[in-house]
Amino acid sequence: MKLLTLNCHSWQEEQQLEKLDILAKTITERDYDVIALQEVSQLTDAPAEGDYKKGHFGLELLKRLAAFGRKDDRMHWTFCHYGYDIYEEGVALISRLPITAADSFFITESVDPDHWKTRAVPRITVDAGGQLIDFYSCHLGWWSDEEEPYIEQVERLIGKQHPDRLSFYMGDFNNHAGLKEEGYGLLLSKGLEDTYTLAESKDSGTTVFGEIAGWEGNAQPLRIDYIFASAPVKVRSSKVIFNGEHYPVVSDHFGVEVEIEI
Repeated sequence: MKLLTLNCHSWQEEQQLEKLDILAKTITERDYDVIALQEVSQLTDAPAEGDYKKGHFGLELLKRLAAFGRKDDRMHWTFCHYGYDIYEEGVALISRLPITAADSFFITESVDPDHWKTRAVPRITVDAGGQLIDFYSCHLGWWSDEEEPYIEQVERLIGKQHPDRLSFYMGDFNNHAGLKEEGYGLLLSKGLEDTYTLAESKDSGTTVFGEIAGWEGNAQPLRIDYIFASAPVKVRSSKVIFNGEHYPVVSDHFGVEVEIEI
């Protein structure tokens, strides 16, 4: 099974349509089964197009995937909050495997879409050759946030885990693996397994260089985008993608792909 997570910074990138094409082509070439995306937006005042609005980033991606021959992909998107005054920003999961269930839940105290710290998580259950597996697309806050404490966000997230089902938590966790006593260490203490650590083959794991929104003043390479498993799994490889070396840069974050034996 091949998985991808990417904070796609949608509609904020220069040459956005070209980067969207690169993303769709790469997904097709790399043959991912499940994809987690964060910062997936649509214009608030755009007209409806099916279940979404015209120009929804995920919908535009699905159209391109279909054009490349991937016609079985389905998307589950959750609206979190308004961004830049004109967008409805959310998080999404795309699967080419059959989706047997889908839901969403808030991990912040706030559920007000006018508050930029409001965060929700979509979840899907897929049928992977007869095995039901849960996937979550996560975009958490910051360790130092007193208004929406990180610990409480993690508690709400892990509290939704099915006790008898393998789960993958994929996304932008906004906490650097190099800081063991903060969010990364907390996630491991909750029983999550970092697929990067488990991987037989891996690279540096770096997903952010320098300053980006929310990391102003940062001058070090960061590993803040992860794919966690709820139990130990056999991971053949973990690679950073869309970093300029392994496919072109398409966002202010690099992506992470893993190959897992299920």
